[in-house]
Amino acid sequence: MAEFTLPKNSKVQKGKAHTATSSGNMRSFKVYRYDPDSGENPRYDTFEVDTDNCGPMVLDALIKMKAEQDSSLTFRRSCREGICGSCAMNINGKNGLACTTAVEDCKGAVTITPLPHMEVVKDLVPDLSHFYAQYASIKPWLQTVTPTPSGKERLQSPADRAKLDGLYECILCACCSTSCPSYWWNSDKFLGPAILLQAYRWLADSRDEMTGERLDDLEDPFRLYRCHTIMNCSNACPKGLNPAKAIAETKKMVAERQI
Repeated sequence: MAEFTLPKNSKVQKGKAHTATSSGNMRSFKVYRYDPDSGENPRYDTFEVDTDNCGPMVLDALIKMKAEQDSSLTFRRSCREGICGSCAMNINGKNGLACTTAVEDCKGAVTITPLPHMEVVKDLVPDLSHFYAQYASIKPWLQTVTPTPSGKERLQSPADRAKLDGLYECILCACCSTSCPSYWWNSDKFLGPAILLQAYRWLADSRDEMTGERLDDLEDPFRLYRCHTIMNCSNACPKGLNPAKAIAETKKMVAERQI
């Protein structure tokens, strides 16, 4: 199982057991708990949930735990449709979205931890400040130098538009980046799979006119080339995207302009 960042000099301890009163189909959930304001070490709490009286997804179970057993349980969630990426976490050793991961697809007791190798704000909430700062650094918007066509949009052919498929769907959940060992070791300099996929999305856009400047910004021993094609990123993406391919295409563009 992948690791996540713990406070210094801390140990994960055994925690509380929360049991729901029911004669239905009970499932055990082992949930990581950490409250920095308490001064206590992280721990695991075990929750028993009657899945006969609960929605089918892991997020439904978490909401039920918070509503009925422990209101202090903390996690992010919003759309419940696999669109916002808020409920990204590590479920039974694999990064994914709690809202699209079915409880019945999880074998045995379900272990839930924050995204690996991120500072933990509280319980299942990772600190994504650095991740979003890296996203902002690639200038993720259309950049042009030519005047905008009078009264018209910048047009794009269907073929050029198709080149963006598999790129624009990224929801910045960070599942891919936090499954990447290179990002664990070099996240201060390496942009990681999610941000590099987003960077290629603009490199592949026929309307963008800053390709050279974007490549200049990426051509760095760490920002781009810490990727060693381990492929964890593509395996972890809950949207079925391929960040490794996007990174390879970016490296190809850098190489081709040097010929």
